[in-house]
Amino acid sequence: MTDFRSLELFYWVAELNSFSRAAERANTTQPSVSQRIAALEAELGVKLFDRNARSISLTYQGRKLVQYAERFLLLRAEMLAEVGSAVAMKGVLRLGVSETIAQTWLSRFMERAHAVYPNIVIDLTVDVSPVMRELLARGDLDLAFLLGPVDDLTTASCDLCAYPLAVIASPDLALGEEPLSIARIRDFPIITYPKATAPYPRLREALNDPSLPPPRIFGNSSLTTIVQMTLDRIGLSLIPPIVVQKELKTGRLRIVDTVLRLPDLVFMAAFPLTLSGSLARPMAELAQEVARAYDAAAPA
Repeated sequence: MTDFRSLELFYWVAELNSFSRAAERANTTQPSVSQRIAALEAELGVKLFDRNARSISLTYQGRKLVQYAERFLLLRAEMLAEVGSAVAMKGVLRLGVSETIAQTWLSRFMERAHAVYPNIVIDLTVDVSPVMRELLARGDLDLAFLLGPVDDLTTASCDLCAYPLAVIASPDLALGEEPLSIARIRDFPIITYPKATAPYPRLREALNDPSLPPPRIFGNSSLTTIVQMTLDRIGLSLIPPIVVQKELKTGRLRIVDTVLRLPDLVFMAAFPLTLSGSLARPMAELAQEVARAYDAAAPA
């Protein structure tokens, strides 16, 4: 009789179009996947994949079986979530995280996730939101904490947190009278998130003046580097104050009063509307709880 493990491995080979990637996704070996698929084909008496030296593709029978496999596996996941305990949930969750989250409440989330779901292994990647969107679309991530909004119809999402942006500077940097005007802000290099993320184009638009040269905006994907450059008085930075609470408290950095107003950074949990979501959904809900508790405890 066909077992759930064989159906799961078949599903991931079909979804990822690769025996090796399916093995990695299911935390097993490629020979084990190949043996399971061969046994499944022998049991059903049909060929499920057409194989050649460079690629694989589903046969007609394989395409039909994918639909049944996904329904079986989603129903099993739903059963475990509703009836089983958190300990019963097992597997590898490939999680992508924005560095802003990594610098704030990620460690609390990891600690809580391990306590609540001890048999789920989290494979963590820290990257910028545009890259994580691509990884989600390719099936290389199961869950991502990234900048919203998320408007992909194949992806589910939920709100996590929203952080205001502020101009941050070293107290040793001579800025003049505050609030700083747009013209005065333009006198300094501004260090912020990379070009592909939402804050960069919003800042550029806010500072743009057709009669003047472009503003000096330094995009950087590392928050740690942005903070260090700000401490070194290379320029102003545009980041959420929550990521530099320690530096603000000790006086190594300060919030600058300016006329600049930009939308908050809104972070969301996003996961595919496929079998990947069976582990991702409860983890996203747990992340919501952790983010709200962190924000409630953060200084105003």
